[in-house]
Amino acid sequence: MATDPATWLAQRIPDGWFAGDPEITVDREEIVVIGPLAPDADPKQFREDTRDGRMRVATTAEERFGKKVSWGVRVGEDRYLFTHLAVPVMTRLRQSERIVLDTLIDAGVARSRSEALAWCVRLVDTHQGDWIKELRDALVHVEEVRRRGPSGPLSGERGPAA
Repeated sequence: MATDPATWLAQRIPDGWFAGDPEITVDREEIVVIGPLAPDADPKQFREDTRDGRMRVATTAEERFGKKVSWGVRVGEDRYLFTHLAVPVMTRLRQSERIVLDTLIDAGVARSRSEALAWCVRLVDTHQGDWIKELRDALVHVEEVRRRGPSGPLSGERGPAA
């Protein structure tokens, strides 16, 4: 039985829902499933036709993994998210950083500091996406090494007596 949320979900998506393998992204709060549809498919019709099945799969996954499951589709280059979370993030910014956000607001790029910060994050992802992906991939390897590592004082066990 798969313990990885992406693998577990992929095994439970009915055949015929998507025109290929879904993209499944997992973070601390949410699992997002985006499946490719045929070029002539109607995303709204797909959403209606699969609602009950998606809800059953999501409910089971949410209980198992403690994360919200969100759904969407891709038709060509267009992505349609049916559901997704917008998670608040608390941060402390110095004046020079706040001025950047306020400039984006004053210029009409964003309506609030929160929206301006989200815009900045999307901009970094757009321009540094490959680098961010390398970091994510490296973190996967770090986790693997940690799991295989020795147990000792840092894992809660006592070291040799002094």
